[in-house]
Amino acid sequence: MIAAQDFWDKAAQGYARSPVRDEAAYATTLDRVRAHLAPADHVLELGCGTGTTALKLADAVAHITATDISGEMVRIGQEKAAAEAITNVTFLRGAPGDAALAQHGPYDVVTAFNLLHLIDDLPGYLARVAPLVKPGGLFISKSVCRPDPGEAGFKFRAIRLILPVMQALGKAPYVAFRPIPALEAEIEAAGFTIGETGNYPARPPSRFVVARKL
Repeated sequence: MIAAQDFWDKAAQGYARSPVRDEAAYATTLDRVRAHLAPADHVLELGCGTGTTALKLADAVAHITATDISGEMVRIGQEKAAAEAITNVTFLRGAPGDAALAQHGPYDVVTAFNLLHLIDDLPGYLARVAPLVKPGGLFISKSVCRPDPGEAGFKFRAIRLILPVMQALGKAPYVAFRPIPALEAEIEAAGFTIGETGNYPARPPSRFVVARKL
């Protein structure tokens, strides 16, 4: 299987050009995130991609540190920020556990959108995320999850069948479609208490979770 960083570096240009698949679900997600942000907040986004979400939320907070393991994603994000004259978003290449992220934290809010299902060692990853969140701060995530038995549509079943082949060819990254209870249990085990959830979209469920650090 191709290394995650290499996969996303190669995919960055196409990712930047691709439209949002479900505009309504994305708009709902942004609305719910904004409901938990304050003008003085300093936010860390993990897996920012080319920065679309960070730039859309920039007007709601004091500063966003937008990070990704892909240097090419970060480069495109920097270009977009410059083109839109947005100055309170800083793009960095890195991941939880890196000194570059820790030196600006801990943060009022840490976000991870469409990311956790791409992490192989989720408990280890969340253990590195927790120190980046201030006590009482928020960890907000959205992750594609496994539908309940009998609710998986044809498209989802097809993806699960073809995914190993695509991964073997270097055309897809690691993906783990966890059941919603398993995902939420991992978040709580990392030292958070969940206060809000939702599915945006509902099928397959893309689980939105707002969790407060204990």
